[in-house]
Amino acid sequence: MTKQRNRILLILITLLLGYFFIFRPIFSISSNAKALLTSAKEMKSVFAKNDITLLKTKLNDFSKQYDGFEKSAKSIYWASFIPYVSDFRNGVEAGNYLLKAGVDSIVTIEPYADLIGFKKGGTSFVEKSAEDRLQTAVLTLDKLVQKIDPIAADIEMANSKIAKINPNRYPKKLGKTLIRENIANMKEQFEGTASLFVNAKPLIKKLPEILGSKKEKTYLILYQNDKERRATGGFLTFYAVMKIKGGKITIASSNDIYSLDATINERPKTPTEILTYHKEVNVFYIRDSNLSPDYFESIKLFDSLYQNSGAKVKYDGIIAMDSKILVDMLEIFGDTEVNGVTFSSKEDKRCDCPQAIYTLFDIVDRPVNYFKTNRKGILGDLMYALFYKAIGYSPSKYWGTLMQTMYKNMEEKHILLYFVNNELQKSVEQINFAGRINDHQGDYLHINNVNFAGAKANMFVSEKIESVTKGKSREVTVDFKNPYPHSDCNLERGGLCLNATLRNWIRIYVPKGSKLESFQGSQKKIRNYDDLGKTVFEGYLEVPTQGKATVIVKYTLPSDVSTNSILIQKQPGVTGQEWTVRVDNKKVFEGVLEKDKEIKVK
Repeated sequence: MTKQRNRILLILITLLLGYFFIFRPIFSISSNAKALLTSAKEMKSVFAKNDITLLKTKLNDFSKQYDGFEKSAKSIYWASFIPYVSDFRNGVEAGNYLLKAGVDSIVTIEPYADLIGFKKGGTSFVEKSAEDRLQTAVLTLDKLVQKIDPIAADIEMANSKIAKINPNRYPKKLGKTLIRENIANMKEQFEGTASLFVNAKPLIKKLPEILGSKKEKTYLILYQNDKERRATGGFLTFYAVMKIKGGKITIASSNDIYSLDATINERPKTPTEILTYHKEVNVFYIRDSNLSPDYFESIKLFDSLYQNSGAKVKYDGIIAMDSKILVDMLEIFGDTEVNGVTFSSKEDKRCDCPQAIYTLFDIVDRPVNYFKTNRKGILGDLMYALFYKAIGYSPSKYWGTLMQTMYKNMEEKHILLYFVNNELQKSVEQINFAGRINDHQGDYLHINNVNFAGAKANMFVSEKIESVTKGKSREVTVDFKNPYPHSDCNLERGGLCLNATLRNWIRIYVPKGSKLESFQGSQKKIRNYDDLGKTVFEGYLEVPTQGKATVIVKYTLPSDVSTNSILIQKQPGVTGQEWTVRVDNKKVFEGVLEKDKEIKVK
């Protein structure tokens, strides 16, 4: 009887303890989690309204809900010796750090919210003139960046907590729901975002200096025509000298690149690549100087010519951009008229491209029987008109969208940055905005195509790339296809020569020490050498109009290179390039390569 009584007593005590230490806490956690989820959904909808006051209110509500959730969560922290509970605790604590970073960010930007595109009760900033708006924005950046360190510290702490969560502890699936893969993906995405923010901190802190808050800065702006692809994105067609002091921007000069070339009398020796692959060109022009796929190295070549120019100025940096910037700005701000010509982002059936692109080519490249002064100068006039549209509108209407779009374009290498100052240069390299060929501990692949005298054929040619790896052996196939007919390239008839045979110099950058087994499809002698810390396989091919061409390269990776991680670096200026990557019979990536991508093979 005594044993039975003790057994019953033990069961009752166990049930009681289970109720107070397990069931009741879990019920409380579940209840608070539901309330938190509802609050999170409300806050997400507020973000879309772009209202800083409403966002602050909702964030405060969410913060209170999170406090309740965290308080209930702490009731099971005693069981952190259990891995799942430990992961839960790390996740909750990470959320607390992120919430703190979010609150601090809102408090920091609230006084200047209208400068960065948020709606706000006051209208003092909106009432300022266009130039005064930008000047005010630049001069207040100093106050904003002072708060970046504590915010970055909280994000780093959150990242350290998330890093402790082990996805491999969890089942692959529960029913049809993927568990392990989803946890791993969320962890990887957060680590990438946190790393980007922390790495961007040096650049953010330098923004006032870059924008001339204390001392005037001079930048060269280079426009790259990506429809005539070159190593860093496109043919250098136009340049401008921009000065900025305390937020006041002036365009000191702008002209087509041929005018700049005309001011250079003394030139370095013509590179072998131009003599080998370019059509009937034996002089080293500044317009052909972006030969290296590494923007920093191409700027060195550019500068070796620029310093011999009678039009040279001392600059603090060089910013390159391609036609996507132009089209994106037209998409945001609408049709824009310059010199009596209207430019639009809408598709033009004459080229299946934006109307602005065709119109620019029609003005700049179509031969006429009279002299046109500075034909390519209209591009500068258009960019200038769009810039003044940007600062002329209410910031809450367009600035947020504009900044997000320009950030995306820097990520996707449609804008490349170079600074003379070493600290500034390192800050943009750290977040991959400098167009560098990067080092990587694992596997590596970069394919670089250069159009030498093939008209604007890259507007019509599509590319599909497949990389297949088995063990240490790899086969890379690049398919080029141009389904469009040849343009009327008869200059005497005044034809607009956009589509013609693509004359393509191709380089494939792979881990240093890789051994070339075969290179099919090149119409010139294959070259194999080392450059930028990589091994390079080089060839040349032509893609006819209404035709196609294929390159197949087989090589063996070095024995000490792991294929568990492969970095694929996108060529600047490229859009719509389709990739398929297979490793040991497993498809690890398929889609359009929009930016540099590290693929981790599991």
